Amino acid sequence: MKQIVLRLAAASLALSVPVAAHAELPVGATAPEFSARGALAGKVFSFNLDKALKRGPVVLYFFPKAFTPGCTLEAHAFAESIAKFKALGASVIGMSTDDLPALKKFSRLECRDKFPVASASPAVVSAYDVDLKKEGASTGLTSRTSYVIGQDGKIVMVHSDMDYRDHVKLTLEAVRKLHGH
Repeated sequence: MKQIVLRLAAASLALSVPVAAHAELPVGATAPEFSARGALAGKVFSFNLDKALKRGPVVLYFFPKAFTPGCTLEAHAFAESIAKFKALGASVIGMSTDDLPALKKFSRLECRDKFPVASASPAVVSAYDVDLKKEGASTGLTSRTSYVIGQDGKIVMVHSDMDYRDHVKLTLEAVRKLHGH
């Protein structure tokens, strides 16, 4: 009897893993303008999408929660590739619903002082359609969704997958295509 209860508990846990609704913004859509506070190298950082786009394309990636295994590995992967993005004139910013103290620590330890992370307000989460839902209800987290936004403000690439592994590769490929590489 104990084994049956344990199996049922394990099955119910397996079914309760949050799943993102796949309704992210489409390629070709205008990226919603926003400003956000966050951290770069442990210091408070202000980000404005319009200002960033004046300097080049923007890789805007949403991650569920700082210091969780997938989010940590994704931050490491972006940090390792940041020189490639910068060489192509692109900036990278990670966003989650984490608070500023958590993002300050995350920017130092996991982003390795290489790129900023910012707090996504409910308005930004809604505008970019990245609300992570479980059984139809908001979890208060964001889905793992990456956008590449061209200097004209149009979305040129979207990748939404809770597996962190392809986000850096696919966003870098999209930025290279913008430059004809």
